[in-house]
Amino acid sequence: MGLGDKIKHTAEKVSGKAKETSGKAADDDRLEAEGKADQKKADLKGAAEKVKDAFKKH
Repeated sequence: MGLGDKIKHTAEKVSGKAKETSGKAADDDRLEAEGKADQKKADLKGAAEKVKDAFKKH
């Protein structure tokens, strides 16, 4: 995984956390759920990149 990808996935995760927090503060269940989903998506992208890297090494 390149540095650019790591930064991108971290930014997506932080953005998702901000949405989640905003949703909690505003009592907006939809925004909170969207933030959690964004975080999960960033986690999955990061995991996929790690798997690709593992196969490149072999």
